[in-house]
Amino acid sequence: MSSATAPPPIGNSEAREHAKRRPSRTIILIFVPVSAVLVAIVLVTSGLWPFAQGPVLQDLREASDSQVQVRAFHRTYFPFPGCVIEGLVFNHDPAGSTPLITIAKLTIRGGYLGLFSKRVSRITAEGMHITIPAFGTSKTFHTTPSKISINEIVANGALVDFDFHNPEKPPLRFDVHEASLHNVGWKGPLTYHLKVHIPEPPGEVTTEGQFGVWDRSDPGKTTISGEYKFEHADLGVYHGIAGMLSSQGKFGGTLRHIDISGKTDIPDFEVKSGGHAVRLSTDFSAYVDAMHGDTFLKRVDVDFWRTHIVAEGSIAKSATAKGKTAVIDLRSDQARIEDLLRLFVKADRPPMSGGITLVARAEIPPGKEEFLKKVKLRGSFGIAGGTFSKPSTQRGVDKLSAGARGEKASDEADPETVLTDLTGRVDLHDGVATLSDLSFGVPSAAARMHGTYNVINEKIDLRGQLQVQSKISNTEKGPKAFLLKVMEPFFKKKKKGEIVPVRISGTFQHPSFGLSLNDKKAQTVPPPQPGSSTVPPAPAKPKP
Repeated sequence: MSSATAPPPIGNSEAREHAKRRPSRTIILIFVPVSAVLVAIVLVTSGLWPFAQGPVLQDLREASDSQVQVRAFHRTYFPFPGCVIEGLVFNHDPAGSTPLITIAKLTIRGGYLGLFSKRVSRITAEGMHITIPAFGTSKTFHTTPSKISINEIVANGALVDFDFHNPEKPPLRFDVHEASLHNVGWKGPLTYHLKVHIPEPPGEVTTEGQFGVWDRSDPGKTTISGEYKFEHADLGVYHGIAGMLSSQGKFGGTLRHIDISGKTDIPDFEVKSGGHAVRLSTDFSAYVDAMHGDTFLKRVDVDFWRTHIVAEGSIAKSATAKGKTAVIDLRSDQARIEDLLRLFVKADRPPMSGGITLVARAEIPPGKEEFLKKVKLRGSFGIAGGTFSKPSTQRGVDKLSAGARGEKASDEADPETVLTDLTGRVDLHDGVATLSDLSFGVPSAAARMHGTYNVINEKIDLRGQLQVQSKISNTEKGPKAFLLKVMEPFFKKKKKGEIVPVRISGTFQHPSFGLSLNDKKAQTVPPPQPGSSTVPPAPAKPKP
């Protein structure tokens, strides 16, 4: 067993050196707090203590342009200089019933070195509630820049309410889970980190970046930049649609013009009238006017199923309606009619398929009205190679085509018979789509029609003219064909074929095709509307 080795004895010179260091360290440890106490005594007795109630409240009044009231005020000296304020209330409008800011407890923590540099280490606000007046009110703020800079401000658990002009309407509330600001002052931008629950659409936002310096002469020129992540946003708050949205991106600019770009993903987007969920994703670039709360879309690329749509527009205050109105311009030459129909119809299988091009403008006004009742849309479209998925509907088109060619109508569906060059213009209002300049063809027949389609109950009422290359009696058989043979001399004659009035009625799921000999509306088709040349060309029929 080995024996313990004693440490070598300290030499006389080392002992003297060790003895010298020990008192010096002790002196330093005593000198620092004693100096702090002496500084505090001098500043307090001379009336220059920066954390006295008078100077602190005066700085708060000037920074907020408000009258300030407190329930209790306590100075702190150790372990740090500062103060604690309880029941703090800011009243920007003394005649108003709602304070601008209330804070249950405000803790201001400084440092003894900071007493000379006018710098505060940390301010913590507990139980803070901010109420922002309605945008566009006459309330203005005339703040005075503070000479004090702050290392950090923390305001976790704060509430921020945005009032509306209608006092009976509850405010728009933002629940701030985490809020920290760094390097707060009037000489450079501050750095922020926020985690907020926003009310519309309800979801969680995390953002961080830089803000300021605040431009007092023109707040709209104040700069801001950062990155954001938006999660668990419930679109069900908007009547008519549903889904959980997530988004992330970056932004930068001034409060009057903040450029923003990013991506969104909705794995379960749904138009409630259709009931079919789809993954909808977008890449977007936009800018925001934070002074008025308006958003302007520079370009949005939308993808779902096999369809790609490009959009641009705005979500801004309307001159004719209260609240924000969305005005979106849409265009696509890479869309599928079955993808669009699947969003709105309840059938498991869309009633029609084929490539589609479209140019349209959609307008969605504010309000709680059902989505399909309040949305407005005007545009033009073109479909090539359209086929019907419902066998009975496809057989009706097949028979029409066979008769137009002078062939015997058959009950067998011809899968090669398709709707070609279906083009038209649409004006959707109050849930009813008015169709004009509608034309389409099947082999050996062409039609021009006009009428309406109700997107809510799916009722069809289309009337117009059909031109066939053969005799119209070939489109029917039996007694009806005999009657048509007798009436053939009365039909309009062209160099080739005949023109007859026709009508399509019923519903989208169960359409009815037929002649309409006594219907004057069906016998005449309005001339093409001005601007009908904007109808996009039908896409080429895809190769098998």
